[in-house]
Amino acid sequence: MRKKFLAVLMVACMVASMTACGKKEKNNNTTNADTKTSEETTSTDASGDTSSDDTAETPSIDTSKHVVINYMITGDKPTNGKTEEMMEKLNAILTEKVNAELNIYWIGWTDYLTNYNLTLAQNDGSVDLVGTATDWLDAWPNAKKGAFLELSEDMLKTYAPQTYASVSADHWEMCKLNGEIYLIPEDNYAQWTNHGFMYRGDWAKEAGLTNGVHSWEDLGTYFQYIKDNKTDVIPWDASGSGTTIMNSLSGGWISSKTDDIFIEGLEVPLFYGASKDDLYTLTSAFYEGNELVDFANTMKQWAEAGYWRSDVLNYNGDTREELYAGQTGADQHHTQTWYTTVRPKMDEKQPGSDVGFFYFGEETKNLTALSITHGATAISSGSANPERALMVYDLLRNDEECYRLFNYGIEGKQYTVNAEGQLERPDGYDDTADAIQTNYWWGRNDALELPNSTWYNEGKDQKFQEYSQFAIDYPYGQIVFNTDDIKSQMSNLSDVFNTYMPIIAFGKSDNPEGTVKEFRSALKSAGIEDVMAELQKQLDSLKN
Repeated sequence: MRKKFLAVLMVACMVASMTACGKKEKNNNTTNADTKTSEETTSTDASGDTSSDDTAETPSIDTSKHVVINYMITGDKPTNGKTEEMMEKLNAILTEKVNAELNIYWIGWTDYLTNYNLTLAQNDGSVDLVGTATDWLDAWPNAKKGAFLELSEDMLKTYAPQTYASVSADHWEMCKLNGEIYLIPEDNYAQWTNHGFMYRGDWAKEAGLTNGVHSWEDLGTYFQYIKDNKTDVIPWDASGSGTTIMNSLSGGWISSKTDDIFIEGLEVPLFYGASKDDLYTLTSAFYEGNELVDFANTMKQWAEAGYWRSDVLNYNGDTREELYAGQTGADQHHTQTWYTTVRPKMDEKQPGSDVGFFYFGEETKNLTALSITHGATAISSGSANPERALMVYDLLRNDEECYRLFNYGIEGKQYTVNAEGQLERPDGYDDTADAIQTNYWWGRNDALELPNSTWYNEGKDQKFQEYSQFAIDYPYGQIVFNTDDIKSQMSNLSDVFNTYMPIIAFGKSDNPEGTVKEFRSALKSAGIEDVMAELQKQLDSLKN
């Protein structure tokens, strides 16, 4: 609360000390540093709109000191020089509007989570804005540790007015810990990152699946057809050494064969709510029930049938590039990758391939929408300029010129806009040589997004419409589980999971049922029942 009080006190002192009024510029989210006359004063209502008001005066915000705002973002730093070129133009605009410039503080993908958390723990002022997430970037644990600044409504209204007005009260509630706002959600950007298999529609039709692949059983039929009829093609040439593939495969089976709702953000992906109608009863198909046994037996059959290579657990190849080359029949990732990347490239590289998407949970209509804090922005509690950081963020999220630069690059170099208002690439554009990279996944805005002419937009629209009929909002986004007292058990469970699941998921056990039994015994010894009891106790406290 001390940080929140100081922030509000600072705002109050600034307001009291200002004698000049500020004019809000069109498409600008903050007042500029120049002194304005009273005739130029505008007032701002709760929606962010401005209107003339002869009696009210809006205080200016002191931006006389030029500052650099560091935005911590996950990803490898680009090397082609184009991002820096874009940033020069962006920083000229930011300097003009709020007398600040932006620098991206990259956290490379190698050991990214460890380095991300260590950087925040230093709390040395090296970062201001922080790209974060509650499900994959430890947002809540870091907030609990004091890494993020409490954001009062007064601060948000003053320094990020358009963002504050655009986020609903319900969504702000989902960004609170112990009653205080710590996160700004990416809640105005439609995306689906639910996983599934991308497959060749032309080969599926040849296999007799005239309507495509819509179940795990269909997928097995499809793989067997490729094995029997496509020489030198591995049905699914999976890179089995990564945990993402293994977790998605096993979790995808559970989503497809049960009503269980996955609980994100815990140290090990073992835990689910029983169903959308029974969200607060904890369950784990990994520990009980027949679903994991069925999965293990099916994966054993697939392995013996040769649907992936025999050394899959040691294979590090690029499955997607093989799909483009016609050397494999499937790739596993999410909806957005399908319609933005794989389908368009396959239409180019394998004309007529008609790549479809079978999503996990399709059979049971068990689908959860992405949490609005899957991408979010926080302010580091060590930031020397939290107010100016909010001002910069407000521009990145809401100002069209800043938004296009930061997301798309320089018009005419990285993109053009066609007569239909769609984004296209200029003649001669080469992604490796010409692309910018900002990995801005923390505040995208559909109101400013340009539809991409190269995407498979027909498929996107069809899937979005289908999903909207039965998908539920992610129900656990505001729950902050306290695992401090079960940390050692969580660590042990993670070790057990990572030991057994690759063997089960890729059919490497001679006795699948026996391996599942052994796995569950190891989970019990590692303390899963203690963990489930503690998590259930915390869920019970939220039921009412």
